[in-house]
Amino acid sequence: MIGFCPLASGSKGNCIYLGTPHTKILIDAGLSTKAIKNKLSEIDVDVADIDAILITHEHSDHITGLRVLAYKMGIPVIANSETAKGIAEYFKGSTKFKIFATGESFEFMDLEIHPFSILHDTPDPVAFTIKNGPYKMGFCADLGFATTLVEQRLKNCDYLYLEANHQPSMVHACSRPMVYKQRVLGRHGHLSNENSGKLLSKVYHPNLKKVYLAHLSEECNNKEVALSVVRNEIEDKELEIVIAHQEKVSCPTFLDNLLV
Repeated sequence: MIGFCPLASGSKGNCIYLGTPHTKILIDAGLSTKAIKNKLSEIDVDVADIDAILITHEHSDHITGLRVLAYKMGIPVIANSETAKGIAEYFKGSTKFKIFATGESFEFMDLEIHPFSILHDTPDPVAFTIKNGPYKMGFCADLGFATTLVEQRLKNCDYLYLEANHQPSMVHACSRPMVYKQRVLGRHGHLSNENSGKLLSKVYHPNLKKVYLAHLSEECNNKEVALSVVRNEIEDKELEIVIAHQEKVSCPTFLDNLLV
């Protein structure tokens, strides 16, 4: 498949596929290898053809699949040094790492990748913009607060994968312990629907084609609330907004005019 597709998005596991005529990568691998294989097969991609796995941070819902994909199959892992250290500690061993410096663009095959810092409760979490041909794609989730840097980096994207994790009133009303609520609502937790919409309003431009709302909380959000709140923040702007699902493969985005 030429394009990209969220295979799973949420606290049970995160994984996105991105493919060009020359490159196939995953962004995060937080599901079992079996689940990733099955989901890739739904979009006619063989896991054996994956060239690398790009990692945002080392929480288990982003790296679980590396136990087989990286440590047994030998697929290279692209991460910054702090995340690589966390992965090595989690799996108690090293694998094939390609290390990038946060804030510095790098090339991988026909992709131009820019990792930038976000606020989350790991040592050096990142989001990414990725360019190929005429397209700029932004992948930004697992952040408690959208800094000016985040706003700057997500400008002029053609496609966005953007967190809309929770509705604060639903967090306050849920039965989870206070430590959970404080983490989710804090600056190093997760982005609310309203703040996701405010960020989207700031980076919106007429050529922004599609936005995936990502990492929705099962207990403290739902797709109807997320879509309603985000749309209210962007007012009457014409924009396709869809949900990145947890349990099923989301609608793929097929791209033409990529570098060949």
